[in-house]
Amino acid sequence: MILVTGGAGFIGSNFVLDWCAQHNESVINLDALTYAGNLENLATLDGNPAHVFVRGDIGDFGLVARLLAEHKPRAVINFAAESHVDRSIHGPEDFIQTNIVGTFRLLEAVRAYFGGLNETDKAAFRFLHVSTDEVYGSLAKDDPAFTETNRYEPNSPYSASKAASDHLVRAYHHTYGLPVLTTNCSNNYGPYHFPEKLIPLCIHNALAGKPLPIYGDGQQIRDWLYVKDHCSAIRRVLEAGRLGEVYNVGGWNEKANLDVVHTLCAILDELSPRADGKSYREQITFVTDRPGHDRRYAIDATKLERELGWKPAETFETGIRKTVRWYLDNQDWVKNVTSGAYRDWLGKHYGECA
Repeated sequence: MILVTGGAGFIGSNFVLDWCAQHNESVINLDALTYAGNLENLATLDGNPAHVFVRGDIGDFGLVARLLAEHKPRAVINFAAESHVDRSIHGPEDFIQTNIVGTFRLLEAVRAYFGGLNETDKAAFRFLHVSTDEVYGSLAKDDPAFTETNRYEPNSPYSASKAASDHLVRAYHHTYGLPVLTTNCSNNYGPYHFPEKLIPLCIHNALAGKPLPIYGDGQQIRDWLYVKDHCSAIRRVLEAGRLGEVYNVGGWNEKANLDVVHTLCAILDELSPRADGKSYREQITFVTDRPGHDRRYAIDATKLERELGWKPAETFETGIRKTVRWYLDNQDWVKNVTSGAYRDWLGKHYGECA
């Protein structure tokens, strides 16, 4: 059995879905169901005894300790985090609380649990911490891509809080001998992505006839990683990664934001054309850039390929087409997320605590 935290969010739910489809090993899924946590992501697992959902916070030491003692997982995979730079700019305190304090309390509960295991179970146990390339800061156009030895230079409250959590995980390995692994990924995209990020937001707005907002000049460059590829990388690191090591996970797909939106528009023009026959490109609108917007991120995933034999299965062109098709085929999910209907569902099932 494994314990997954944040398993109702975008990347976490994709990981849980893929895990249950490919393994006979059960998953305990702990998620606080904040704004981006959505049980509709996991609807296909309803009634599946291999998936046990628990609503709760990684900062709740007692709850985590109880789950560890009851289920005795062989691994903990930590996806739980407040995310999105824009939200951290407007409300940084939540990021400090979840990403730093929450990770600390989770580590404390795991440390206590690990200390009580027999030597065989200790040797098999892993704590895998999922992080971001944003901890490394920003790159100039001609700088080499981030490697695992790059200095941490976070530039937003979000990336600073994630950097702090990475340091805590490293410290618990070196100080307490906790068998940890850390992955730092580039920008993910794919199914179940909450429609505030660039790709799902632009798909949603395009179909609704709304503006497609582009920060600044749209030339901010990101490395784009299809979420299913990210999940396969995490499984591989969990299986064979060297203890205490960091592995960068990237898609080898550097694209400027504007180019990403142009690609989205072209696919939508083909698969769901506008009634007036015009291109969705006409809806692109440039807006004031956000404060401290990092210019470029790029991941060098050579270490992961060299040591563990992992490479992404999708190119950007194949992954983005699958993503657009998923959103077109799952408009009810999008409508429920954007309307808040899924929160009404939570209220019916969890009462006043929802």
